[in-house]
Amino acid sequence: MIMLLPRLALLYLIFLVCFVIGSAAVAGALPDPAASEPGLVSPGAGVLIIALVNVGVVAALVLASRWRGWKLALSLALAYYGAVTLLTQIETWYFLSSLTVDESVLPRLFVMGVPTALVFVPLSVRILGKWQRGDESAASHGPALSAIEWTWKLAVLSVLYVAFYWTAGYFIAWQNPELRAFYGQPGDPLPFVAHTRSVLRSDPGLFAFQLGRGLLWVCCALPIVRGSGVSTPRTALLVALLFSAPQNIAQILANPLMPIASVRLSHLIETAASNFLFGVLVVWILRHREAEP
Repeated sequence: MIMLLPRLALLYLIFLVCFVIGSAAVAGALPDPAASEPGLVSPGAGVLIIALVNVGVVAALVLASRWRGWKLALSLALAYYGAVTLLTQIETWYFLSSLTVDESVLPRLFVMGVPTALVFVPLSVRILGKWQRGDESAASHGPALSAIEWTWKLAVLSVLYVAFYWTAGYFIAWQNPELRAFYGQPGDPLPFVAHTRSVLRSDPGLFAFQLGRGLLWVCCALPIVRGSGVSTPRTALLVALLFSAPQNIAQILANPLMPIASVRLSHLIETAASNFLFGVLVVWILRHREAEP
């Protein structure tokens, strides 16, 4: 631990630099920041908390992997970018393009996450001592599945993602009247079944879109599951944290793209809870035939 702390401190500084560089991609393109309600914490404290969460999650993923070098760096960078930036911003495109996100801002949101994924994550692998060649012969805990098993597991996980997403969305986020008004549906919410039927009629593509997102979430988990050198419960915790913490912690800051504080808080609770549980479920289903190491 004594030797690890200076490395983590260095990674903390590197993340802050990458975060600032990434944020420059959207500088001047966002709506007026003054239009946003304050965040849960001040901007300075918020950035420090975001850095702490991201460094903690990435360091845990690196240290728990039996992979090394470029194999670990590239696979983890892609998984991190997918879970933290890609899956977040395609939902931004779907829901906010008609509200607060214009065509000039959207591409910049995808660029914003590149420095942390492609610079910070590989540097984490090197600084934490996982770049050198080592013994990767430890028994794999990744899923050794047939084509049929892959097909049904991916299908089941995609459907379960939609179930988690839709249930948490309705019973947590949709109960906030300010959130309903923000998305153009003020007034009392419909009952769950009636609300689901209404959305199926008015926006039938939403569920297909979320099925695709569910599949992408599983793809982000695969490098973690296949490369894991720790037990299934620990692997499940790591995937759950990757799915829920880095992308949601940003909701503690003021955000002109989602200017209402209660809307940000509702989404933070909703997505952190549902994604965490889904991350655990992904590992359990993919590994359910495996014996504990």
